[in-house]
Order: sequence, then C-alpha cells, then structure tokens
Amino acid sequence: MLKLMQKLVLLATLPLFFMACGTKPEEKAPKIAVEDFFKNPEKFSWRISPDGEYISYLSPHNGHTNVFVRKISDSVAIAVTNDSVRNIYRYQWKGARIVYLQDVGGDENFQMFSVAGDGSDLKALTPFPKVRTEIQDDWRDVAGKEKEMMILLNKRDARFFDPYSINIETGELKVLFQNDKNYDSWFTDHSGTIRIAGKTDGVNTTYYQRADETAAFDSFLTTTYKDQFAIQFFTFDNKNIYVSSNIGRDKTSIVEYDLASGKEVKEIYSNPDYDVDGLSYSAKRKVLTSASYTSWKNENHFLDAETEAEYKKMAEKFKGYEIGIYGNNVAEDKFVVWTGNDKVAAKYYYYDKSTGDTKFLADAFPWLNEKDMATMKPIEYKSRDGLTIHGYLTLPKGYEAKNLPVVINPHGGPWARDGWGFNSEAQMLANRGYAVLQMNFRGSTGYGKEFWLKSQKQWGKTMQDDITDGVQWLIREGIADPKRVAIYGGSYGGYATLAGVTFTPDLYACAVDYVGVSNMFTFMKTIPPYWEPYKAMFYEMVGDPVKDSALLAEVSPALHAGNIKTPLFVAQGANDPRVNKDESDQMVAALKKRGVEVDYMVKNDEGHGFANENNRLDFYRAMDKFFDKYLSGKPVEPKKQ
Repeated sequence: MLKLMQKLVLLATLPLFFMACGTKPEEKAPKIAVEDFFKNPEKFSWRISPDGEYISYLSPHNGHTNVFVRKISDSVAIAVTNDSVRNIYRYQWKGARIVYLQDVGGDENFQMFSVAGDGSDLKALTPFPKVRTEIQDDWRDVAGKEKEMMILLNKRDARFFDPYSINIETGELKVLFQNDKNYDSWFTDHSGTIRIAGKTDGVNTTYYQRADETAAFDSFLTTTYKDQFAIQFFTFDNKNIYVSSNIGRDKTSIVEYDLASGKEVKEIYSNPDYDVDGLSYSAKRKVLTSASYTSWKNENHFLDAETEAEYKKMAEKFKGYEIGIYGNNVAEDKFVVWTGNDKVAAKYYYYDKSTGDTKFLADAFPWLNEKDMATMKPIEYKSRDGLTIHGYLTLPKGYEAKNLPVVINPHGGPWARDGWGFNSEAQMLANRGYAVLQMNFRGSTGYGKEFWLKSQKQWGKTMQDDITDGVQWLIREGIADPKRVAIYGGSYGGYATLAGVTFTPDLYACAVDYVGVSNMFTFMKTIPPYWEPYKAMFYEMVGDPVKDSALLAEVSPALHAGNIKTPLFVAQGANDPRVNKDESDQMVAALKKRGVEVDYMVKNDEGHGFANENNRLDFYRAMDKFFDKYLSGKPVEPKKQ
C-alpha cells in the first residue's frame, strides 16, 4: 500500500492560535517580488562524498540547477554538470562519482547519468527512450560493489520493472532477476542481495522471500490494501526485517518481523496518535538510531543514546529551528546539518563530529528575510460528521486576523498530507495580505488506518466536505471575509479546486487549478502503464468506471461544468504522465463555451508540475495577478472581448 501511495502522490493546539489572534498585529512586511519566492534556490541539497573529502550541492548554472563539487577544506566549487534544458534535482554520490536522474520535458521517464567528481567523463547510463529508471539500492556499504548500483528498468515490459546491476563508469547492465513473475517491489539485505519481492493484484499484496540469490521465492505474507506492511530494511544479521505495519492496529508502528515464523516478534516504537513510518540506523555501528513520525511537525523518537546526544547538541546550538543531521560520509564523522522552520526554508552547516565544530555552508534563499515571513500555526476544526481535521493557518504579517481574504489550499495525493514548515506558496500569498488554510482532510496519511479509509469513494463528497467545513470554520471565527475566499491546489488539490467551484459554486470568489483531474473516466484511462498493477486498488478507493459509473459521473467536475460561475485559472504541463493534458483541455473548453472567465496556461516542456524556473515564475506571476484581481476588493474590470 505504501508504495502505491508514494507513486500516486501527484503531489500545537487551538488555544495557542487564538491567543496569537488576540495580540497586537506585527508590523506589515514589505511587498516581496514573486521571483524571490520561486526562483531556484542559491545552494541546496548538500551531500558529502563517501570518503569525506568532498562536499556537493545544487545551484543555478546555465539557467538551471546543476551539481557543484568542492573539497571540504576549500571554499570554491566547480560545476560538474551542465544541463541547460532542465533542472537536476535527484543526485547522489557513488564512490568518487556523481549519479543523477533526469527526464525529458517532465515525462517522468528518468534516465540515469554519472560524472566524475571533477566534472569529466560524463556518461549517459540508461539512454533508453520511454523507459523509466529507478534507483533501488546504491550498494554504498557493499564490498565488491564500489562501481555498481542496483536499478530498476521497465524496458522489457512498460508495466513492470526488472532489477539490474549497472556499472556507473561503463554503463554495463546485468539482469539480476528476469521479472516474468510480475513482481512490483524489491528489497535487498545488507549484502545487497535481493531477498524479498512483492506482487499485487491491486487489492492484495503478497510478499515472497528467498534465502539467497540462487533460491526460489516462497510466499510468506498476503495483505490487503487496507493494511500497511512497509519494509524498512533487514536486521543487521540479515535474518529478520524491520517493518512499519498497521496489521491488527489502527496506527502504524515499527516492528521486527521474523521471516522464518512469519510473525512480529518485537515492537520497536509506536505512537498512540500518529503513524510511525520511518526508521534510521547507523551503517557503521550497526545500531538503530531513531524512529520518525509527523504530529503537527516532524518528530524523532531516539533509539540510540549517541545519536540523541548529537541532536541535543545541535538543538542547543540552533535554538528556535528544526534540525536534521544527514549527508554523512562512510566513517560517520562528517555531516551536513539542515536547520529551518516555518519562516526559514533551509540553512546548511557542515558538522565535524570529532571536533564538535559546525561551519555555515549556505542559506538556500539568502534574499528572503526571516523577519518578513509569516507564521504558520497548527489548527484543528470539526467536520460536519464529527471528525477532527488538522491543518495549518498562515496569517499575513501585520494584519488583524479578521475579515481577511483567504486562499484555501488543499494538498495533492490525495493519500499524502501537509506538514508544518516553510512553504513558499503560503508565504507569497501571506505577503500579499491573504490568509492561507491548508487542511489534512480525511484520507490524508499519518493519522491512522481508520481516518485514511474514510476517504474510500469520497472524492468530491465527504473529502470535499472537509475542505468546505474548513472554509465555514474560518468564516464563523471571523477570520475570513466570506466574499473573498479563493481555492487553489495542484494534482488532487487541483481536482478539489474544480470540485469546490463545481459543487459549491457560491463559496469561492476565484480558483486556480494546477494540473488537476477534471473527469474521472478519462483520468482512469490515461494513468501511466507502471501504475496498471494498482488499478484494482484505485477502483476500490476511488471508484470503478463500470460498477461505479454513476458515482464517478456525479463527482467529475468536467461533467458538471454548467454549475461553474467562478473565475478560474488553469495551468497544465503538456507532457504530464499522471494527469493528462486532456483533463484541463476539456474543462477549459466547456467553460469557454459558456462564457465563464477562464485563463489557461500550458507549458509544452513540462509534466506534472513546472520544474523549469522560467515556467514556474510565469505561473506564479500569473497567479499573483489573478488573485489580486479577484481577492483584493478592488472593482473588477470587465474582460475585453
């Protein structure tokens, strides 16, 4: 279930909030240019080479983000990639080389490249058109695999991936398993050997294990999509596995699972209120270090005294900021430390564990002043049927929390969630004087199985009601001006935007749909081939186009475009593999036919969201003008014919 949810991601307390609302407003922030919120960060995604001699990061170069490398002891870095077409986001070290993934125009058919740490010897490792590359295991700590990684390719069958080893210097590929059994997930032990495979019929997943790479796979567990069994990694003796599981419970817990007996043998950590879905370990010391979960913010439960002590040192040093220690070398004595909060996206430091010294590396957005940013507060409200809905409210700095224009911003997924932290969209909107409400409606992850399952076949129904109830809550509290409420979202959030203006047409003053689903029938027909194995589960969670045709017709905004009277701005990537361009085309055509105000932006070199800086800036500039036109309270001039 977890893997499907990852693939489909298209995309504190009340008293504290109301106390803040009753205090004297802060000084208003100066108006900040749209570009400052959405242009490429200056330096981000820092990594340390395995030998601890070099440090790397992403930074603009040739108009796009590229990889830079320098010695840790130096201050000057060189660009080792020179992509002038599309930003590089996914990269990592493997030995002395940089490995990265890149697609073409947002089609998500990622190809794999590698380059030496000095920028020489660039190699296109998987230059296969219409084939997607995924990194399964980098084999970082596996002896004898210093130049190899385990990758997945859907080259043989677009629906299923075969595991390969690939030499990152030569590109030599070796099939590790001929996947004619149609397995859809793979898990390696600490020696890098594939030991577990999973297979789904869309509703049920069966897991298979083998003792070594010469043995046949035997099944050991079958679960339904309603149960999570997310394998984290093997125990250090390679006998058992650590799993995030909610089998027999509502909230996922980290447990140790005995492969021989097919039973849980130990609970590592559970939380009564939230799903625990992350587990970390020290490869050098062979100990579990922490379990992670999200309450209103990211939380760690430490399992190792040494790790906890290091975090406490950093917490003391960087008071008022969240911290993350990562990007370590193999010796685990050199680290990158991330710090941030709701007003700071990312500041990076180099940390030498042996000396205890930290050294400032970079601020990802040095042009943004923390003092000018708005505060994001965790909130909660009740749905009409009694559920507690958690969310976040960002109030514009220097404004009284009364009669404000508001942008409702439902998240994508939908089986994902919003979290607390710096959000460039919320900050830009708050800088314009708008309050921003983000809510984790039913179906959002992290709150347990029961809350997630309440979203079954509820697109456009109770899931949408939870969003509407958030609007009504803001109005009752006097925070929102009921005549100046907008809705904006991407992917599923785009669907929720269209559903909002279709099924509650009097609620919103304007709306922005970003790569959103409009027609459930056409959407189902155009999903990527590698999602095909999960289609049955999707039919159960959302609706079967045949058995539930009446339901899907009822909740498809494009089929009810006659209800829409709200001014709408639609943005779409022409190469989107998840939400086909036709989803936007048909909605725009239906509205224009009726004379409803609609602006349409299509970027021909983008997919599911705009990755290139110029396209991204075009979109947010247009959105800024759109909201100013309909939310500012100024008279709206008729559109020229």
